Amino acid sequence: MIHVERAGATIAELPVFDDRPYPSTVAAEEDSLLLFIDKQDVRRLCLEHPQIALAALKLLAGRLRRCAELVETLSLREVDERLARWLLAEAQARGVRMAAGIEITLSLTNQQIAAHIGTVREVISRALARLQQNGLIVVAGRRVTIPNQEALAVYSGR
Repeated sequence: MIHVERAGATIAELPVFDDRPYPSTVAAEEDSLLLFIDKQDVRRLCLEHPQIALAALKLLAGRLRRCAELVETLSLREVDERLARWLLAEAQARGVRMAAGIEITLSLTNQQIAAHIGTVREVISRALARLQQNGLIVVAGRRVTIPNQEALAVYSGR
């Protein structure tokens, strides 16, 4: 999985600017409503309103930067470290501060988590168990508590 977009995001911008096919496959993890804007309309808007073109460049630059980070992570980080980074991102996005630490309710299956971090489902269960054995997380069903965010960040290589 290269990246995940949320509601209101745009996808498949590259063909607008280079007239080539989109280089990836896009799949929704939940029911979604998609709107299509013809690339000629987008190009016209960019020419008429340069701030739109600059916003598109900023968006594409951010995606390129994240892809470069993904390549680095997949080539240099072990699965446990990648999972720790993913858990930290989830904690930042959806975590709830509790007395015992930051709690995350995993809404994704282990298969989906595996796709996010570039591994397979079976490895996720083992990696969660190792993180728990190391005292970096506490797992209770689909709830994961991070007692010490800094320790998990150090472990993840951040």
